This record gives sequence, C-alpha cells and structure tokens, in this order.
Amino acid sequence: MNFALYRELLAVQPIRRLLLVGMIARIPHSAAGVLLTLHIVLTLGQGYAAAGAAAAVMTIGIAVGAPWRGRRVDTVGLRKALIPSVVSETVIWSVVPHVSYEWLLPLVFVGGLLTLPIFSVVRQSLGVLADGDQRRTAFALDAITTEVVFMIGPAAGAIVATSGYTVLGLTVVGVSTSLAGLFLMWFNPATRSPLRTEECEADQQYAAEVAVVSAAPAHLQEAAAELAPAGAHRSTADARAGLRGKVAHNFTWFTATVAAVFAVAAGAGMVLSGTDVGIVAALEKGGHQGEIGLVFLFWCAASVVGGLVYGAMHRPVSPIVLLLGMAALTIPMGFAHDTWTLALVSILPGLLCAPVLSAASEKVAELVDEDRRGEAMGWYGSALTGGVAFGAPLAGVFIDGMGPSGGFVSVGAAGVALCLVGLLLQQRRRRRAAA
Repeated sequence: MNFALYRELLAVQPIRRLLLVGMIARIPHSAAGVLLTLHIVLTLGQGYAAAGAAAAVMTIGIAVGAPWRGRRVDTVGLRKALIPSVVSETVIWSVVPHVSYEWLLPLVFVGGLLTLPIFSVVRQSLGVLADGDQRRTAFALDAITTEVVFMIGPAAGAIVATSGYTVLGLTVVGVSTSLAGLFLMWFNPATRSPLRTEECEADQQYAAEVAVVSAAPAHLQEAAAELAPAGAHRSTADARAGLRGKVAHNFTWFTATVAAVFAVAAGAGMVLSGTDVGIVAALEKGGHQGEIGLVFLFWCAASVVGGLVYGAMHRPVSPIVLLLGMAALTIPMGFAHDTWTLALVSILPGLLCAPVLSAASEKVAELVDEDRRGEAMGWYGSALTGGVAFGAPLAGVFIDGMGPSGGFVSVGAAGVALCLVGLLLQQRRRRRAAA
C-alpha cells in the first residue's frame, strides 16, 4: 500500500479543486431527501407513504435524466450542458414548498430529470485528470467525500425540518445547487483530454461541412471536389458512410462487461438503501430513535477507512467481489439486539462500501472511451439510483413481514445472489473465450 498517493494526488490543483467543489455541491441535494420527506409529513400533513412516493418519483426522474445529461456533456461540453440545471434547480425548488401534494409530484420529477449531474461530472473528470494508480486513489477519495457528504447533509436537513423551516430549507437547496452549478461552469473541469477535444471539434466541423455540401446542387458538389486540394475532401457518399460508421462505433461502448459493472452499481445501491432502512426500523421499533445517528456514524466512518485503504492499494479488486463481501457481511446486522451491537456489526460491511463504489467507477472509466464516458457515467448513476429505489421497498416488505432483521437479510441475500450469478456468467464467458 502507498498512502503517499493521496499526497501526490492532492498536490494536483485541478483534482484538489474538483474534489472540493464536488463535495460542497453534493451537500444540498443530500439534505433534500430528508427535507422533502418531512415537508410532506409535517407541513402538508400527508403520511410517510405519500412521502415515499414523492421520493420514488424524484428518483425515477434522476435515473431517466442522468444518461441524457451525461451525453450532453459529451456532445456540447460541460458549460452548455449545465445551463438547464442551473436554471431549473432554483426555479423548481423555490416553487415546490408552496404547492399542494398533487402539484409537488410532477415538479419533483422534473427536478430529478434536470438535477445538477454533479456525481457523473466529477467521476468523468477524474477519469481524465488521473490515470494509473492515481485514478484508483482519485475515485476512492471521491467515494470518501461522498460518505462525508451523507454524514453532513441528511443530519442538517433533519435539523432544519424539525425546526419548522422546510419551506426555507427546500428553497436554499435549489439556490445553493444553482450556485454550485455556476461555479462548476466557471471552473469548467476537463471532461476529456486535450487530444480528444481537438478530435471532437474536427468531427463537428466536418459534419457541418458534409451537411452544407450535401444540400448543394450536384454540379456545385462536383466543382467543390475539383477545386479542393488533393485529399482535402471526400465525396459526399464517403462522408456519409464515415459518419454512419462513427455513429455505429459510438454504441459499441455498452459491452457485457460494462453491463456487469452497472449491475454491481445497482446491487450496491440496493444493499446500501436497504441497510439504511433496516437501521432506522431496528432502532425505531426498539424505542431507540435517538441513537440512529450513532449507528450511521460507525457505518459511514468504516466506509471512509475502507476507502482510504483501497485508494492506497497497488492493485484493483473486482467490484463484484467487493459487493459480494459487503452483501454477505450485511446479513449479520439482522441479528443485532441492541444499538452498540448493531453499530459494531455495521463496521464490517461499511469497510467495503466506498471500495465497491470506487472500484465500479474506476472500471467504467477503464472500459469506456472518453468520447462516450459522460453518457456511460450517467447510466452508471442511473443503475446506482435504480438500486437505491429498489432496495428501500424490498427491505420494507421484509421488515413488515419478518421484523427489523428482515431488511438486512433480504437485501444482503439478494446482493449475494446477484454476485454469484455474475461470477458464474464471468466464468462461463472465460471458458468460451479459451475454447
């Protein structure tokens, strides 16, 4: 292990600034979930089922919008791609606290659809700014800062909401996220290497020239070909064929290996959200609601430690193996009978939380070429978000049927099953390749 990698990485100003901006920009939306839930329950007088439905609608919006937003970063650049988010964040989250529940649902869906794509942008930029062992360390640091964010954001949101300021809190979320987006536009971190940027600009210019020539009369096309220097222009047919080839090539990034990484992301989201619900249910049913923060502190702190260790390693570990360990170690949490036991048992799966997310992000950056990495990171975010949306209700169903232990056992067992299937498919693919 080489912990000096962290010092070397943080000595690079663009990386240091990106990680800091990314952490600050994530805090408002990490508080939004708690604020929205308590606004619906406390201010609008609805039940927790209604609050859960609103959270699900917003999550669907985020999952649908992430790949599209990532593709916009790939095609038009970061600054232009962030304009809809910068405008919508302030507008939508300033309106949401003042409408009825019926109007709130479509608004939070649009809010999720146009949310600031800070997670995918940070991962995409880190994939460009860092390489080799530095990339592993960079993604580990990103996962660690995310854990810190989720220690701060939800707690701050709960304090604001229980103090009776949900309207103000949701408005601040929107305004502060828009400000973070403006700062990100000003900072404009690299989302592709300089060589790739030049190639992209040349392709766009060439496509524009093809469109102009294609629209011209045939005799002008011939004249243009004759006047051009030798080799400077290709025929319209050749140009169209070349562009069609590029389009076809653009979709080759989605391979079976990339799909497996997305499945790992979804599995990680499922296990984490199910564990989240399980912790709350276990302590609430035992009458220890005030000690929820203690368990979350142990769980998240273990993730930070695990991320630091993983980022200092010389070799990567397969994300599916890390998820298998995290899911299996989540199951024993269902057998804890008091707060301290639950807190201590949560350390083991917590140690693998940040490494799973770091390893999966690193794998996507390794497998997908720069010119499609924004879209790929968007789909990665959608897979993670989809897993989060599935894990909470899955745990809830088993908690209602089996008690608090059911939440941990259900998501842990589902995660183990997913990993075992994935490992079997990998082994079969290797045998076929060897044959």
